[in-house]
Amino acid sequence: MGLTAEELRDGLDAIAAREPRIAAALARTGYPEPRIRARGYATLLRTIVGQQVSVAAASSMWRKLEAHLGEEIPPERLLASDFDELRACGLSRQKQSYARSLCELVVSGELRLDALPPDDEEAIALLTRTKGIGRWSAEVYLLFAEGRPDIWPAGDLAVQAGLHKLLGLNERPSEKAARALAEDWRPHRGAAAIFTWHCYNNAAL
Repeated sequence: MGLTAEELRDGLDAIAAREPRIAAALARTGYPEPRIRARGYATLLRTIVGQQVSVAAASSMWRKLEAHLGEEIPPERLLASDFDELRACGLSRQKQSYARSLCELVVSGELRLDALPPDDEEAIALLTRTKGIGRWSAEVYLLFAEGRPDIWPAGDLAVQAGLHKLLGLNERPSEKAARALAEDWRPHRGAAAIFTWHCYNNAAL
């Protein structure tokens, strides 16, 4: 599971003690709500299903997959499905390729989501061996599903835009600049990331 409300508060309080601009924003917006996803294969599969489509379209595809494969969507059953069956669920050829890549790694035991490496970079490297799972998807999984406290998805445009607003920067920072700006916030950068999303379109700021 992701960071709890208490962990978010503790992390943001620690950052606010070092960064007055974060403290000021926190006083105006309040603490963000936890963002929690289930640990495991289904969460990564939902990430693949939801790529480049609306939330409504992704939900429709997921319901069709559940109807076809069963509520747990076992990876073995997905691998046993043919192209037309998965196409009827809404999965394009590319998404089928990505889904099969994930299922093959899970079934073979090469990707054990109950035993990812404790080192964040090693875990990201392992997750991104799956076709269709890039660094951002891996980071969000580790933050929302595993609650790793120091995950910092600096390539996320909303994180960059949130930093721009929170820190009063002249322009939205690049990924490299966003990483540098958050160095002093270790080991609480996960809480900072959730706060940037919370503040991105917050009317209080």
